[in-house]
Amino acid sequence: MALDEAVTAGRPLRAVLGRYATGVAVVTTRYRGRPAGLTVNSFTSVSLDPPLVLWCLRLSATSRVAFTGADHFAVYLLAADQRDLAVRFAGPGDRFAGLGDRAGRYGLPLLEGTVATLVCHRDRTVPAGDHLILIGRVLEHRATSGAPLLFVDGGFHAGPDGASTRFSDC
Repeated sequence: MALDEAVTAGRPLRAVLGRYATGVAVVTTRYRGRPAGLTVNSFTSVSLDPPLVLWCLRLSATSRVAFTGADHFAVYLLAADQRDLAVRFAGPGDRFAGLGDRAGRYGLPLLEGTVATLVCHRDRTVPAGDHLILIGRVLEHRATSGAPLLFVDGGFHAGPDGASTRFSDC
């Protein structure tokens, strides 16, 4: 939905917030032997010492019980060519169908081809309006080269490939 259409449709705050480009992540967990996962763009770092990250979960999410009951979760930052994975984990149905059920450390479902992965212990959950903020302590992390998947103005876009100039004296 274009910015003008969102404003016309009575969703002006969503349209304004949609102007902020974010990365796209899939968060997974395993609870009572069953995998759970969803697409989020509300992921951010909180602290380097101790290493903490957060993401937001809608109170009405079908996976709420899994994420609030499990001790660990994994955050997969998607690559630019993983739009289909983002859509799969945002939609209804068995999001893991056809992906295999390989489990990594802490039994977390594994996703391949992402540009970064963070394995976290759920540190705390904070109620915030119609969402929960899940804060995790980073236990393990890895990153690979490649362009990340970005989301802005209701659409997916390829981010920079990592070869661009980086600031080193900030």
